[in-house]
Amino acid sequence: MRILITGAGGFVGSHLIEFLRTEESGAQIYGLLKPGSAPLLSSWEGVMVLEADLESTAAVDAAVECARPDRIVHLAAQSSVHESWEDPEGTWRTNVHGLLHVLEAVRRFALSPRILVVGSADEYGRVDPHAIPIDEDTPLRPHSPYAASKVAQSYLALQYALSHQLGIVRTRTFPHTGPGRGEAFAESSFARQVAEIAAGHAAPVVRVGNLEAVRDFTDVRDVVRAYWALLDRAQSGDVFNVCSGRGVRLRELLETLCGLAGVDIEIEVDRERLRPADIPLLIGNPGRLQAATGWEPAIPLEQTLRSLLEDWRLRVDERAAPIPGELR
Repeated sequence: MRILITGAGGFVGSHLIEFLRTEESGAQIYGLLKPGSAPLLSSWEGVMVLEADLESTAAVDAAVECARPDRIVHLAAQSSVHESWEDPEGTWRTNVHGLLHVLEAVRRFALSPRILVVGSADEYGRVDPHAIPIDEDTPLRPHSPYAASKVAQSYLALQYALSHQLGIVRTRTFPHTGPGRGEAFAESSFARQVAEIAAGHAAPVVRVGNLEAVRDFTDVRDVVRAYWALLDRAQSGDVFNVCSGRGVRLRELLETLCGLAGVDIEIEVDRERLRPADIPLLIGNPGRLQAATGWEPAIPLEQTLRSLLEDWRLRVDERAAPIPGELR
């Protein structure tokens, strides 16, 4: 089996590769990255690294022709809501045109892979509390350029599934976290700050945005299991929530991290962390996913947060380590 993963160097991509190396040991994995972003080869043993700018038709064609995949997991995206407000045009180019170029390359070379296109729960926008938990039939009301781009990406994927009979499965993935999560995301920013406080590198103050928002978190290692199960078993054209079905207030999440680290903190609201349009409540219904695949989340949230915090402790220690030969 030949597997092409776009955005392979990102948070989810690295966990998916680790999963596949264990569960699909005979597969040939092709990791597609932005030019110049190749990872340390020691952590990518057995992975064929390809580089392509998804906005370049020729570069994407070359990568797809090289991989000639049986399966594609399309993870590449501009995934920051905050950045989408700063650069909506770039967000749309990456998220919509990038997928278009991948799908056109598949058609050009007459390939017939199973394709997973990963979307976002942000596509639902603000949902009436009476409609919680959110199922896949909930109307889409995107509240950010990022969310709107993911709606467009999802419907582009559906159009190619219907018009060109490509085997495409779509997700609306709710928040997910774990070791390696980028600090641009709230829970990871909290973990970094708490780790710095616990190590004595920062004053006991955590800067936050809206702590009253409720989110449905799943461990990234459970998420990649769900993705692979969907590629195996889901019907082409269908869309699936990937979520735990349980909500947690961000304030409670921060309190859990502080308890795990054994630190007392003060909270300071940072206006830069407040979004122009925030979604107060986001909890999904994973019933369709579970019915199609039998998937269930296996890792409790506290265990996920412990892993995230431990990962940040290691990263904080590495940043604080002296450079060889440096006088301190």
